[in-house]
Amino acid sequence: MSNAALRAASTRRTFTLVNPAGLYDPAPNGYSHLAAVHPGARLVLLSGQGGEDDLGRLPADFRAQVRQAFGNLRIALEAAGAGTQDVARLTVLVVDHTEERLRIFGEELERAFGPAMKPACTLIPVPRLALDGMLFEVEATVVLPA
Repeated sequence: MSNAALRAASTRRTFTLVNPAGLYDPAPNGYSHLAAVHPGARLVLLSGQGGEDDLGRLPADFRAQVRQAFGNLRIALEAAGAGTQDVARLTVLVVDHTEERLRIFGEELERAFGPAMKPACTLIPVPRLALDGMLFEVEATVVLPA
């Protein structure tokens, strides 16, 4: 990866987030184009986290589910000895995706991850998820030192 090809990059201990020149700036939409994993890193794959609380209760509100899912993601990250700064990639599943739901997701992503560059991310609209009433799910690829 040449420095000339990088428009914006954020170097971390184990990976670099990159937005190459020639591609539009994805920052306003809450993601980076790619995450380059450094040699010798260890990958941790987190299963999709939904909006259920620790008792399995699922709120009906989309924002509440997104906020809880990011809270659940933080708990899983902590269990792996990681934080949001170690997330290289997210995959997001949204039931009945709309621009309004995208806006809510972006706001909650900013709340959960803060102002730093966001991970590489793919949002996939889906007709339904595993549980009745489930509207949002997020999975993560985490990169840690070996």
